[in-house]
Amino acid sequence: MHVLSGVLLISMMLVTLIDVLTRTLYGLSDGAIALTFIGGVELIKYGLLFTILFTLPQSVGDAQVVVDLFTDRMSERAKIYLESFYLLGFALLGAGMTYRFYDAIESAILSGETTQDLMIPMPWVYRIVVFATAMLTLRCLLLIWELIRSHHRNQDTTTEAHATSLPHSNQQHKEVM
Repeated sequence: MHVLSGVLLISMMLVTLIDVLTRTLYGLSDGAIALTFIGGVELIKYGLLFTILFTLPQSVGDAQVVVDLFTDRMSERAKIYLESFYLLGFALLGAGMTYRFYDAIESAILSGETTQDLMIPMPWVYRIVVFATAMLTLRCLLLIWELIRSHHRNQDTTTEAHATSLPHSNQQHKEVM
């Protein structure tokens, strides 16, 4: 989805560049050359929306700013649960947006809502948003599951290693005596 976001970002830059150039040409020619196009602002607006929504599912798990001042003395378990709580917030945000935009699809169909300039039917825009926000929710839930599962797996491994090393160390202690 990062690739799609990159393509959208480059497309937005090109639309902005073309829009500025055609408006400048229109102004310099005193209106004789009218190559301006309608809908440039809409293309940028929805392109930005989709760029952000397509980037969030991947970016939410990559890296977050952590203030070591607050988390430095926390146990590893507390850090994992804090990150899981943070991801749960993102999952709830994504789920709420998914629900709300899914609900808006039917309203847009019934009212025949379209974008202002390009007359694109809004249900299609809302469907794309529902897909992207559902992916955000799913990604966050999977990250939470993986964090907690890997913590428990590491904890079990540590407990087993500690349990197997105890009899061996007791045996060494007996041999020394």
